[in-house]
Amino acid sequence: MANRSRNDNRLARHERVRKDVFGTPEKPRLCVFRSSKNIYAQVIDDVNGKTLCSASSLDKEIKEQAAYGGNKAAAKLVGELIGKRAKDAGIETVCFDRGGYLYHGRVQELADGARAAGLNF
Repeated sequence: MANRSRNDNRLARHERVRKDVFGTPEKPRLCVFRSSKNIYAQVIDDVNGKTLCSASSLDKEIKEQAAYGGNKAAAKLVGELIGKRAKDAGIETVCFDRGGYLYHGRVQELADGARAAGLNF
């Protein structure tokens, strides 16, 4: 157990969180994945197994505004973009799945950006 990597620990946290966080068509799940160079967000309906919308720091709109996708500024832009795309898809409320990451830094900025775009969670 002592030789588990940081990512193994994150995945274990994610499994614990996912036992309770479940996306429905009325309240889908906003899932976050963070790599060292980029950040990704998806709005997922777990009942039907469908991704309703997504955004990442690799999207053209974000790349034009942020030179680097692995910082808090890019995460905030991704949050605003996923919020806008979710609103366009008719989604008002989501449950936030932080993916086993601490609610701090880039993950928090993404959530704040989504809230600023009008998503409730």
